[in-house]
Amino acid sequence: MIYAFDTYYYDDYANTVCIAFEDWTSENESEIFTEKTDITSGYESGAFYKRELPCILSLLKKIDLKEEDIIIVDGYVTLDDDGKIGLGGYLYEALDRKYAIIGIAKNEFASPDSQRRNVLRGESKTPLFLTAKGADVDDILPKVKQMHGGYRIPALLKKLDQLSRA
Repeated sequence: MIYAFDTYYYDDYANTVCIAFEDWTSENESEIFTEKTDITSGYESGAFYKRELPCILSLLKKIDLKEEDIIIVDGYVTLDDDGKIGLGGYLYEALDRKYAIIGIAKNEFASPDSQRRNVLRGESKTPLFLTAKGADVDDILPKVKQMHGGYRIPALLKKLDQLSRA
């Protein structure tokens, strides 16, 4: 199973949503998990994970993960070649490195990262930015390209974004 997470922040709470789907080419989700949580910390430039990681970890308590399951986050897993990690990297560590964590980001991070891959989908000239831990990023790249939907953002990830904002 693949579990994709996104969180949207309102004034006084965060809405975290997870869409579960069977495989990379799935058109529809198998299940949707949602949770509203109090915001435990304000936005801190360069430390986004401090705000979102608790939300994801809380929602994960409702999910029975299996060893082969994959988790997708809206953001980065690795940030540079010096070992700096993003939200997905902190999630990978928080889950004791047991699950593959895939980061699919919409905005480019400035630092060079030899583990980051650009993914062009549909007719878009603007890439998505792919990073991973617990899986080979080069094995994941064609799978992200194959995800359902003809646009830059795969259909299920677009739906995830919309649900988190609802």
